[in-house]
Amino acid sequence: MSKPGKRSFSFEFKLAVVERFLAGEPASELAAEHDLSSPQLVKTWARMYRRQGEDGLRPKPKGRPPQPPDDTDGPSEVEQLRRENARLRAEVAYLGKLRALREQERR
Repeated sequence: MSKPGKRSFSFEFKLAVVERFLAGEPASELAAEHDLSSPQLVKTWARMYRRQGEDGLRPKPKGRPPQPPDDTDGPSEVEQLRRENARLRAEVAYLGKLRALREQERR
């Protein structure tokens, strides 16, 4: 015996059922006619249709939305290290010149 799974319905199918429901057909009859699990499903689709229009009945992507790559957040680690290296070289050069000037003042 196979285990019943969650059925999925196409956008066109949902739209047709909702349009008939909004035209006045009872949800219980539509659910029985299309072998739906519950008349509440038809009412839920109708509520989504009223709130969001046709887009409310379209399938939604599953899972977490994709994240942008990390390298777009800023410079790469290598680039950061190169900048730090250049800054430290400039600092060493400055301190060397400062030391040389102090030596000249002492003489």
